[in-house]
Amino acid sequence: MHKKAQIPEWFKQTQASAAINWKYLQASKIERVDYSNWALYPEAFSDVDLLSEASLQANAESHWSNQDQTSARVAHIGQQTYVDLGELAETGIIVKDLYQALLEDEALVKQHLFSVIPAEADRLAAYNLAFNTGGLFIYIPEGLDVTLPLESVLKQLVDGSPMNKRVLLVAGENSRVNYLERLVSDEDASGSATIMVEVIAKAGAHINFLAIDQLGSGTEAYIRRHGITGRDAVINWSIGAMNDGNTILDMDTYLVGQGSESDLSIIGISDGEQVQGIDSKVVNEGHHTRGNIFQHGVVLEAGTLTFNGIGHILKNAKFADAQQESRVMMLSEDSRADANPILLIDEFEVTAGHAASIGQIDEEALYYLMSRGISERDAEYLMIRGFLGHVISAMPNTAIREEMVATIDYKLRTF
Repeated sequence: MHKKAQIPEWFKQTQASAAINWKYLQASKIERVDYSNWALYPEAFSDVDLLSEASLQANAESHWSNQDQTSARVAHIGQQTYVDLGELAETGIIVKDLYQALLEDEALVKQHLFSVIPAEADRLAAYNLAFNTGGLFIYIPEGLDVTLPLESVLKQLVDGSPMNKRVLLVAGENSRVNYLERLVSDEDASGSATIMVEVIAKAGAHINFLAIDQLGSGTEAYIRRHGITGRDAVINWSIGAMNDGNTILDMDTYLVGQGSESDLSIIGISDGEQVQGIDSKVVNEGHHTRGNIFQHGVVLEAGTLTFNGIGHILKNAKFADAQQESRVMMLSEDSRADANPILLIDEFEVTAGHAASIGQIDEEALYYLMSRGISERDAEYLMIRGFLGHVISAMPNTAIREEMVATIDYKLRTF
């Protein structure tokens, strides 16, 4: 951790303002999800025992993919950061603890931090900053092509401290990056998690943002990932919402630059008595922008899963395209689900569409598979896998796809 006195004055002032104002700001509304009684705003912090360098490295490597499957790796564990730049060490890429970057790359951080998620955008954003426990800064230089995934891990330890993290990912002009983010927690960890992720794709940049969220059942979480695109830029999201505790996943993409695009693909599974609210929005602002939302989910036992899909074409966003699909498969009589498509269109000469459904396993398709000698359980599993397959197939390499399948299998263990 870095001494507070070393932090730039502008950041300290912004944080101090958030500390004063957060309680007076409105909480974001998530349609059909009431999270007002979730314990997301603790003000008491436990003392944190720092890990030794060797323990920090070992902890990081226990969650990372194999080195030959990644280009660079970073882990933020508790309030410590460990970085392995690997083959990218001489490329000019920046992968650092956020507070280290505030000291060493202040101009870059100041230019971009809070530009997608303002410091006091709402109660949660201000709280996250006021009680921030760390984060990451990642900068992809102009023209750099990072083909193998750049992998990050953010881990909640068992000490009971809130997991209030902020990640800033910036891709310079005409750069490309596959970025994989994992949210994990110690087996017995409990408490709250508020995660703010700002993603900025400059002109011509291409970001494939992949996430596998696996926080434990004792953690109530609000995860906000928002992105903004420059001219002809692309941000594609592939998200596995696999937390075991109550979760809000808040995904926004702002297509500002002309000709920019975003495909947002999410799979979510709710089980036990878990409540998950997944709120996905794409805002078309520039001419010829294209945004797709694709959400498929499964609900087991007494779980609850809500998909909100919001496509908003602003005035003057001529020739924009906004499409969305939200579907939920219910595997229990006690489960609950919502799929809410919303289209807001403020311009002519655009195209837009939506589809939404809630249902159970197709009995005719199930019978067909069983007639081919497949057991009922295996047939049901194949249908669930197929239902969730779109996001899995979007993963950039075999190892990540296999990990996503294993994560799905774990969530389906009670089925």
